[in-house]
Amino acid sequence: MWKTACLFSLHFVYISSKSRRTKIFCGLETWGLEARVRSPVSKVEKTMLLTPSAEVTREFTPVGKSDGHRQRTGPPGLNLYPESAVMGLDLESFRWQESTFAILNLALLAALLCGHALFAAHFGTPTPPLVGVLGAGFLLQLGELIWMQTRTQALTDGAVRRLTIWLMVWDVALAVTLGVLADRVDSPYYVLMLVPILLAAFRRSLRETLAVVVTASAFQFYVGWHFFQLHPPAEADEYFEAGTISLIFLLTGVLVRFLVNHLRRTEIGLAENLTELAKARERLLQEEKLAAVGRLSAAIAHEIRNPVAMISSSLATARRSPLAAGEREEMFDIAAKEADRLERLTNNFLAYAKPRTPESQPPDVMDTLAYVADVCRAHALSRQVEVLVEGPEAALALMDAPQVQQALLNLAINAVEASAPGGLVLLRATNTEAFVQSDVENGNGPIAESAVPRIFEPFFTTKLSGTGLGLAIAHNIARSHSGLLQLTVNTPERVRFTLALPRVAAGQVRTKA
Repeated sequence: MWKTACLFSLHFVYISSKSRRTKIFCGLETWGLEARVRSPVSKVEKTMLLTPSAEVTREFTPVGKSDGHRQRTGPPGLNLYPESAVMGLDLESFRWQESTFAILNLALLAALLCGHALFAAHFGTPTPPLVGVLGAGFLLQLGELIWMQTRTQALTDGAVRRLTIWLMVWDVALAVTLGVLADRVDSPYYVLMLVPILLAAFRRSLRETLAVVVTASAFQFYVGWHFFQLHPPAEADEYFEAGTISLIFLLTGVLVRFLVNHLRRTEIGLAENLTELAKARERLLQEEKLAAVGRLSAAIAHEIRNPVAMISSSLATARRSPLAAGEREEMFDIAAKEADRLERLTNNFLAYAKPRTPESQPPDVMDTLAYVADVCRAHALSRQVEVLVEGPEAALALMDAPQVQQALLNLAINAVEASAPGGLVLLRATNTEAFVQSDVENGNGPIAESAVPRIFEPFFTTKLSGTGLGLAIAHNIARSHSGLLQLTVNTPERVRFTLALPRVAAGQVRTKA
């Protein structure tokens, strides 16, 4: 019977250990405070302009607060100095730590049973009561492990304390019971006393750890005393050996407690550094936002000043100067054209500053590219530039077709105007696993390296005539679709902009001229 139990125990512990998905260093990776690095950022590129300060990618997981916990300065809701290394950990971290102790306990129980069986000539054949107690302890520990693995809600601080105390009491009682049932003064089951000592060192104070060490030592002496009561006379060297084991318990508890406390303090320092970095990043983002607002205001003032000055000077000239009727009409015509340009500029800026919420549908991107090619083909022919469209048979993306047409048209017009006579502008769609990529490519590059970082800023342009809002509006449209607009190729041979939109379906390749 005991051989079967031994084999089953070893097999289960092996399977449990193998199923762990990461290395377990006795819970080292789950001690103390955890500073989580989250990534709530979507796949949309964060621009420099007007970046919300809330988009701080490093956040801290708030930890639980308990009476008597010492606090250090930090962000609201962040406990930088919990009293216990386990208090305040999230469910997943506590599950890993508790599972580590459970598997350690299961491994010890299985190893002790097998060792007792293998060295039966020295320790004696395991008795049915001893095997029964071992089996009961193994099953209870297994049940606690399964309960922890299937739990979906985090334990409160009080529940963690109660669970820890219950486990320590159970392990001590199990070790004493097995030591008595073994009926040997040199019983190997004292090793089980190490588990409650480690638990106390991990989760309780130094005073409680010492209390557990004293309790384990006292019971170690009790097991020897009980044996000599049944099998006199007493041997002094056995009590000396029990004292040596108690010293080992003490050194283990104090050393582990020291290491845990040292790691916790190190983590506190790291958490405070991360807090300062997060605050510094918030300040930098705020300063960057103010600087971007200043650049935007200066650009708006510059763009508005020119047409207003032209309108003012034209009207003043027409009113005050002794001009002929034809010349006066020309002044009025200049004022009207500048007023129209000012209106277009205002509309474009409103389109950039307050983009319309997209009404997402799954249209075919190839139809959109074909439409854009048809619209800009006349402009391209006047510049002796060919426009070609190619892509898959089906390239369905979740998008607002008119908005995406506007973005692609801005890119295509820029490509046509940047192309040399006889050049080619290629509009190409490509299906990837998660996106439909629309490339707008021309063969006359590159864009100056000094201009690349600013190409998506509003009112920035390298053209003699233009508002500098085309790429900025296209970039906003991409972001509103949970997509991305990037300059993906910038070489003397070709310049390519890529608009990536969430994909709906895929198909076969086709080419359309």
